Amino acid sequence: MDDLKELRDKISGIDSRMVDLFEERMHVAAEIAAYKKEHGMSVKDESREELLIRKNIELIKDTTIKEYYVAFQKNLMHLSCLYQTRLNEGMNICYSGVPGAFAYIAAKKMFPDSPLTAYGSFEEAYEAVEKGEQDCAILPIENSYAGEVGSVMDLMFSGNLYVNQVLDVDVVHNLMSVEGAKLENIKTVVSHPQALSQCDAYIRQHGFDTETFSNTAMAAKYVQELNDPTVAAIASDETARLYGLTMLDQNINSSNSNTTRFASFSRAQNKPVSSAKRGNEHFILVFTVKNEAGALAQTLNIIGSHNFNMKTLRSRPMKTLMWNYFFYIEAEGNINTPDGRDMLVQLNAICANLKLVGTYN
Repeated sequence: MDDLKELRDKISGIDSRMVDLFEERMHVAAEIAAYKKEHGMSVKDESREELLIRKNIELIKDTTIKEYYVAFQKNLMHLSCLYQTRLNEGMNICYSGVPGAFAYIAAKKMFPDSPLTAYGSFEEAYEAVEKGEQDCAILPIENSYAGEVGSVMDLMFSGNLYVNQVLDVDVVHNLMSVEGAKLENIKTVVSHPQALSQCDAYIRQHGFDTETFSNTAMAAKYVQELNDPTVAAIASDETARLYGLTMLDQNINSSNSNTTRFASFSRAQNKPVSSAKRGNEHFILVFTVKNEAGALAQTLNIIGSHNFNMKTLRSRPMKTLMWNYFFYIEAEGNINTPDGRDMLVQLNAICANLKLVGTYN
């Protein structure tokens, strides 16, 4: 058996090669960080990490050390994320609303280490990215209870930004008021009209009066400033912490399946690698069809014939042409494949306007 010095020399030689590979890996990570910043994407990609671990663990022949390899790989990817975060610390993220609103929560989840700027409307946040004032805008595109957010869909059709990330945020409504307030003494609740509607059964059960605000966080801020123990807000638990309010009751939604989908909008278009076999790629198209019989049906048939599973189809009235509509489609699949590229060529031939709004996992 080799003596200890020889074994340590072997380890040193392996470590030396690993140093070179580590440095090379981190340089590539820096390039990935730059790409993610340009395309408004989060540094952390859990599905990608899980895929790499599942793939690489099969290469380990000694089964007794597989668990140690998993720990090594996870730590290596964690270091890579930390490095990418440091490189992208200057990334500017905006949203529509105020701190504590669900858009704020979504932005913090997507970009936990980036500074956030609030804008007064969807249009202002979107235009800030178009003008280069911000790198990315986090805007809602759909709520499972109330449906699509029409004004954001209009921006997708008329604007120049791309969707490169989508996040589902569970909407959990809570009742909160100032310190010392008690549930039995509450007379009035304030919140966004949708939040009030989603808690309608709870409100009727307690006989509360209601007042509406432009969003849930603004309602919470109003309650804080009013300092009246008979007035409560309906908002998120994050909002209660931000404005120093006391939680009086939790999860007061009439439905427990209330989710809002938020999209990350940026100036650059993400193009997924055609060889990536994640199985969770999606894309968004907006288009108008020519004023011909069967034009819409032809469009849908082309998408289906290229084996893309269409999840969503919606129509929206065009602002500039009365009684004319554009269509919005979300579909499963990687569009950056021969099938996807051929599909776009065929769609361009029959659509009056066609835009690939974005791709996401």
